[in-house]
Amino acid sequence: MSAEERREQVIRAAVAEFAIRGLEGTSTGDIAKRVGVSQPYLFRLFPTKRDLFIAAVQRGVERIRTEFSRVAEGKYGAEALAAMGEAYQDLLLQDSELLGMQMQQFAACHDPEVQAAVRRNMQELWQHVENVTGAPIEIRVDFFAKGMLCNMIAAVGGVGAGGDGGAPMWQSIIDVMQNDVAPNPDADADADAEAEAEAEAADAGSPREAAYAAYVERAFASFRQT
Repeated sequence: MSAEERREQVIRAAVAEFAIRGLEGTSTGDIAKRVGVSQPYLFRLFPTKRDLFIAAVQRGVERIRTEFSRVAEGKYGAEALAAMGEAYQDLLLQDSELLGMQMQQFAACHDPEVQAAVRRNMQELWQHVENVTGAPIEIRVDFFAKGMLCNMIAAVGGVGAGGDGGAPMWQSIIDVMQNDVAPNPDADADADAEAEAEAEAADAGSPREAAYAAYVERAFASFRQT
């Protein structure tokens, strides 16, 4: 196995460990054991645990960016943003490590080097969304804010969690995110644009996808009227 292949193994193992215990709670010994290498060898690849943590953070952001590019290929504007929003929700459902790394990266921002790396990664993701969709800043703020709310709902177990009566509350929030308010609630959405968006969304696949696509188009239409 080449050094590059081993490096990839180490990063994958680091993601799995850091996603649960974070920067402070994870030992390099646990990561080395998961990969099947010695700690001295691990430190040849990554001089410090912080370096390895930053590489794990970078891997998570790269995965989101790659998925956004994949689902938005051939699309632009509201159509691209709707596809990216659906893809992000699916990523959270499919990969608990991705969510865990996001939580842990923000928790570790007390470390100046980690903070700088996380800030840089988030800035690049923000710019990537602008480049791919052309969405104005108000729409992107709404998109990222809803993404963080999705993180919170996923972290506490989503709509199917527990018997404490909280599930209906989460479902109602998800319904609002998919179906309801636009960034400017005082502006009426353009009727023709909305009808066209809903017609296109009907061909997008599941009812959930159609609802999200229609919501995003209403948001764009509302912004265009301001």
